[in-house]
Formats: sequence, structure tokens, C-alpha cells
Amino acid sequence: MELNLKRTLAFFDLEATGLKVAKDRIIEISILKVNPNGTSESKTWLVNPDYPIEPDATDVHGYTNEDLKDKPTFKQLAKEISRFLDNCDLAAYDAFRLDIPLLVEEFLRAEVEFEIKNRKVIDVQNIFMKMEQRNLSAASKFYLGKTLENAHTAEADTQATYEVLKAMLDRYAETEVTDKDGNTTQPIKNDMKALGEFSSHHRNADLMGQIIINKHGQEVFNFGKHRGKTVEEIFIREPSYYNWIMNADFPMYTKKLITTIKLRMGLGRASR
Repeated sequence: MELNLKRTLAFFDLEATGLKVAKDRIIEISILKVNPNGTSESKTWLVNPDYPIEPDATDVHGYTNEDLKDKPTFKQLAKEISRFLDNCDLAAYDAFRLDIPLLVEEFLRAEVEFEIKNRKVIDVQNIFMKMEQRNLSAASKFYLGKTLENAHTAEADTQATYEVLKAMLDRYAETEVTDKDGNTTQPIKNDMKALGEFSSHHRNADLMGQIIINKHGQEVFNFGKHRGKTVEEIFIREPSYYNWIMNADFPMYTKKLITTIKLRMGLGRASR
């Protein structure tokens, strides 16, 4: 099934120095843009992370710092990548846990504006896990009937993610599921807004789901000792919690969000 697109959808995959969003760096990014008229274009960049690549990460993707020492840094590439993604919705495998937060974090470090709020985001892994609970290689085998060659190269994983999503739309076109409220729905619709909603676990306020939106539209902590409590409630009751977050190992995007909330509350000048 071909995608029913009203806006260009950019499939992308990252390889990185590790899995810590606040510290690790992108070393490879591949983007496949699929346009509403059915045409597509793709680009892949290798990146000098200027940061040590963890041995466990090298074991997965094969890159070492020596391999990338002559490549441009993300800061040097940021404007070009941002332009390539201009006016695109986004799709990735494991988008919400790693790829989207890490990509936005790199743009913030490079001081290049990259807005995420007005884009639909589809996490193909979450759709797969809700329907079959497998990884990308198994998804390729299950939906496409073929082995994923060159797994853990950004370009191969990006192409596989695109093909798997299309196959999902074919397979689950008539499937119904029961949601937590007991409502029977058709989960897989060839519509990017519906896919974005179905592929997310929460309505996130930040990118990694550490702060989510509750049913009343309030920002709520989704981690630690204050899980389930509103950010505003905690900032009034325990003002030092803001400073703890700002000094801890949280992504820049999350810190930017809680600073916005604090300033919105009129609690005075925010500082790190």
C-alpha cells in the first residue's frame, strides 16, 4: 500500500556514539523523503562526533573515531540537514526513545532552529510492538519476507523502515483493536495524523516522554519520585527540584521546556 500523504514524510535513522541523549553524538544520519506525488529523494551523511564512540556502539555499527576524523561535524552540517527536512513530517524506528530526542539535541547544540511541534511524528517501532512485538530485522522478515541486509547501517535501516510501514498498512487495513476504554477501533489508517497518534505511548510534552501531558492538559513528571505529579505543583512545593533537573543529566530540550514552565508560572528568573 502506498502512503496517503498530504505532506512530505521524511524517514530517517541515526547511528550514534552511544545511547545517552544528553551526552552522545550522531555519527551517521540517513534521510529518505517520500513526497505526496510518490517521488522520493534520499541523503546520507557521515559525521565526526568529536566525542568518544563507546566500544559497544562500535560493535553494533562498526564505526570508530578514526573512521570519522575527517568528516564534518554536526554543527557544520546542521543547516543543510535542517533545510532537507524543511516542511516534512517525520518517521523513524524507535523515534520517541532515541532518534527524535538525539536529533533535536544536536540541533540545539549547533544553535540551529528545528521545530518539532508542528510536525507529525510516526514511530514505526511502536506500531510494530503494539501489533507484533519484534525488532526491525524481525519486522523486515515478518512483513517483507526477506532478511534485512546491512542492518545497523543508517541507510539500510531507513529504507527498511519505509518499506515496513507500507507493508503494515496493507496487513492491518481491516484489523480492529480494543483500547484501554473498551472502544473498538481500526488502528492502522493510511493517514499520518492517525499513525502518529497510534505510534506514541503518551502525549509527550518533551521529546523523550519524561514530561507528559495529562487528560487536563497539564505537564506531568513521568519519572522519579514525582512521577504522576504536575510540574507546576512540584515547582511550587519544592522549588529546588527545578535546579536539580537543570544540573542533572537531562536533554537540553527537557531543560528548555521546564524553564519555559517556570517562567510561565512567574516564579522569577530561571537559572542553571
